[in-house]
Amino acid sequence: MKLAHIGWNLFGLILPLLIAMVAIPHLISSIGNERFGLLSLAWGMMSYAGVLDLGIGRALTQMVSRLRGQNMTHEVPVALATAARITMTAGLLGSAAIIAFAMLGGTSFVKAEHIPTTEIYYSLILLAIALPAQAMSATYRGMNEAYLNFRGISILRVSLGTVNFAGPLLISFLTTNLAWLIASLVVSRLASLFIFRQLALGCLEKNEPDYTPEALVYSPETARLLFSFGGWVTVSSIISPIMVQIDRFMIASMISAAAVTVYVVPYELVAQSLILVGAISSVIFPTLTRLMQERPREWLPYFQTWLFRVGAMMFIVTSSLIILMPFILKIWLKGHFNPTSVEVGQILCLGVFSNALGSMYYALLHARGKAYVTAKIHMFELPLYLTFVYFALKEFGVVGAAMAWSARITLDMLLLTWNARKIK
Repeated sequence: MKLAHIGWNLFGLILPLLIAMVAIPHLISSIGNERFGLLSLAWGMMSYAGVLDLGIGRALTQMVSRLRGQNMTHEVPVALATAARITMTAGLLGSAAIIAFAMLGGTSFVKAEHIPTTEIYYSLILLAIALPAQAMSATYRGMNEAYLNFRGISILRVSLGTVNFAGPLLISFLTTNLAWLIASLVVSRLASLFIFRQLALGCLEKNEPDYTPEALVYSPETARLLFSFGGWVTVSSIISPIMVQIDRFMIASMISAAAVTVYVVPYELVAQSLILVGAISSVIFPTLTRLMQERPREWLPYFQTWLFRVGAMMFIVTSSLIILMPFILKIWLKGHFNPTSVEVGQILCLGVFSNALGSMYYALLHARGKAYVTAKIHMFELPLYLTFVYFALKEFGVVGAAMAWSARITLDMLLLTWNARKIK
């Protein structure tokens, strides 16, 4: 693994975080807790839209990395074209579902006392437009990751992250209408799709001398192979984001949209400490896949070395955050500081440490082609987690949501570790 790859990944994750730290307090001041809570739900839906690639993006990374390790790169263009068609179809179906949900009165599920229903309705329609772009972007990003083009991914991620927070902030100076705030997110997703596609095609042109555009053809056989891995990834891709995002929606439904802010602000702060882990694990996945094909004796020591580094690093980071949480939030939020957010953030730190270790074992299982293992783990966890969140919210409020999240992440890590250690 080249440190440059991790460095570019880290750059692509840190700069949006810095922008978010500046933008979020100003956004809360400008648009209020209710609209910010709903805007955070929109960010969550954008993230969840990646599920509409049906796991094909990750399957594409695994397939292309394997083909490169086996010197069968003539099949790569077919894999890309097949994956792109699948995700475009899925994205359009997802878009239609969101529009139908809005038209059938889905806005009634959100408790917002000071926001007109029409404002929420048009926001949902705009989000529906962004879904296909988000789904297809995940596939083209998978192609770039297979070729370790983390420089291009990171530059685009910085741009997208900037618009994600700075776009709504700039618009808030002109209007607090939620639909206009979300419009900036839609435009950025459409632009990123175009750029991700150009980067993916650039990987082919640069690395495959025999590549021609005519080689980009759909193959039913390749689709079957992608689904054999991606189908299980789809299960995880559906369930995992639900478990990541459902607590916010349950807080909005059971308590209030304003309460989402009390939970989301420390969550975003703590979760961003995973940026280095994400930078490492996204490189680990294609590198391990290729290493297992080319030099099968070397992959285990390589993995163990990076697992130790990640664990030591995140122990220091999360311990520091637990101690400094009250001071960070007071300085960051100033007049909007809520003491409950401190307790929420400290509890979430425990889950973040488990998440860091779990993400490494998750990458290992996928590199080995065992996506079905992670999918079955998530299927087992989902009903337990939903039950826990419901009762924890009723008993402890937003603090209960943090307790449930950290407990579920810790269980996830233990199950991933147990299954990954059986790999020889």
